[in-house]
Amino acid sequence: MYEPKVKLFAGRASEDLANKIAKSYGIPLGNIIINTFSDGEFQPSFEESVRGADVFIVQSTFPPADNLMELLMMIDAAKRASARRIVAIMPYFGLARQDRKDKPRVPIGAKLVANMLAAAGVTRVMTMDLHADQIQGFFEVPVDHIFGSTIFIPYIKSLNLPNLTMASPDMGGTKRANAYAKFLQAEVAVCYKQRKKANVIEDMFLIGEVAGRDVVIVDDMVDTAGTLCKAADIMMENGATSVRAIASHAILSGKAYERIENSKLTELIVTDTIPLTQKSDKIRVLSVADLFSDIINKVFNHESISNTFIC
Repeated sequence: MYEPKVKLFAGRASEDLANKIAKSYGIPLGNIIINTFSDGEFQPSFEESVRGADVFIVQSTFPPADNLMELLMMIDAAKRASARRIVAIMPYFGLARQDRKDKPRVPIGAKLVANMLAAAGVTRVMTMDLHADQIQGFFEVPVDHIFGSTIFIPYIKSLNLPNLTMASPDMGGTKRANAYAKFLQAEVAVCYKQRKKANVIEDMFLIGEVAGRDVVIVDDMVDTAGTLCKAADIMMENGATSVRAIASHAILSGKAYERIENSKLTELIVTDTIPLTQKSDKIRVLSVADLFSDIINKVFNHESISNTFIC
C-alpha cells in the first residue's frame, strides 16, 4: 500500500529557516532550482518527483513582491506535478496590514493574497502571528495560525523579572498584551498613538502604571521601529526599571536598526520568520524551526495542534 511522504521545499526568501525546519523534522530539504532569465523573470522547477506527496513550501512573503510570486509559482508547479496536498508555510504573511478598507478606494491586499494562493492550488496555509486574526476568514482552505507566545513566554520566564508588566505599543495590540499578562500574572500598560501618516507618529500617551516595573512590550511586527522606540522612551520617562520588546516579525526597514541601537530598549527579541539584514547587540533571535516542524508532523498525521498554543 502506498504511503504518502512529506516533502519540504524552500523559497529563496526563507532558505535558512527551511533548512532548520528540515533538520528538526529529520528529512533533507527538497531539491528545487529557480531559473532566472536575463530580464529578471524566473521559473521554479522541482528536481524530484512530488507525485502523491504532501508538499510543504516554506516562504515568507515580505517585499519584494517576487517572494509572493515565487511562492505562487511553486504551488502551481506542485499542483501540476500531482502533489497530494500542497501546504504553504508562510512564517510571515505579507500584506497582512491591508486587512480592510480603512479609507475609500484602497485594496484589501490580504484578501487578494488569499485569493491568489487559492487560485494557485494551495490546500492548506500555515502562518504565524497574523497582523489581524480575521485574515483566517479570507481563506476557503484550512489555516493553521501559530502563536509566537509558544516561543516568547519560556524566554520571558527565563529572565525572572521581579515586577513584570506587559505592554502594547498601540491600542490594536491590547488583546495580545492582555493574553500574555493573564498567562504570566502580570500587569498591563498600553500606549495610545496618533499618526499623521503611515510610519509617522504625531503623539503618544501612556495608559497604565509602569514606575518601578520591568516592562515587556509585545507586538506582532517591527517595521521602522519608530512606535516601539518611542514607547520604550515613554516607559522609561515614567519610571520603568527596564524595557524590553518582543515581536514575531523583524521587518526592520528604513532607520529601524539605528533607532533600536539608540533607544532605551534593553533588548528586542524577535524570531527568524524574516532574516535579519544587519547584526545588532540589542537584537536576540529565537528560532521558530522546531515549532513549525512539530506542526508539520501533527498536520501530516492528522493530529490536533491546539496543545501547541500557550496563549
